[in-house]
Amino acid sequence: MARPIRPIQPSAPRPPAGAGRESSLTLERGLALLQAVADSESEAPTISDLATSIGASRAAVYRLLVPLQERGLVRRDGSKVRLGLGLLRLAARVTPQLRLAALPALRELAESVGATAHLTVADGEEAQAIAVIEPTWTTYHVAYRVGTRHPLSRGAAGKAIGLRDENPGWLSTTGELQSGASGIAAPVRGVPGLRASVGVVSFEALDDPFVGPQVLAAAATVATALR
Repeated sequence: MARPIRPIQPSAPRPPAGAGRESSLTLERGLALLQAVADSESEAPTISDLATSIGASRAAVYRLLVPLQERGLVRRDGSKVRLGLGLLRLAARVTPQLRLAALPALRELAESVGATAHLTVADGEEAQAIAVIEPTWTTYHVAYRVGTRHPLSRGAAGKAIGLRDENPGWLSTTGELQSGASGIAAPVRGVPGLRASVGVVSFEALDDPFVGPQVLAAAATVATALR
């Protein structure tokens, strides 16, 4: 019995050679253009300024601006280009992702030390707590609210954000933000664009040699989760 002849299915068309590389270069130039607009802190850059900044022609800059404008990432004001409100929508998505990534390490730290653990980020000249975990087994502990702000120059969480490569890698303070409260914090390192710290705060004196390494390890775990 003869077997039915199956029609040959046409193969999917292959992208032209070099198309992937071309798309990658376009994306890279688009990101460079967005960065150039952001780096202009005072006067908005012109099309010519941007062309010089990214090493492209004015025509290329006009083409690159189109998708950025469509997504609200930049806006045109005559020949000048400014950042768009679409960036605020993107920025609003960052904090929840930071919080989710940090929670497991903060929870482990809070339970191990018996103190309130937190992830704090720099916002200008202020430190803001964006994730807080309280221990479950202590009789009492510090109630530290998400959104709490204080100067970077006060408290372990703020000071640790600016801590350089020093030993032991963490620092402690007492009574700088609240009378009787002690804190130990370490910077979150190795995450581009992020200025942050992980720390604990307690109404009881904290044992630096015991708590400090745990805070440092938690900061490293958070950094790994965010990369």
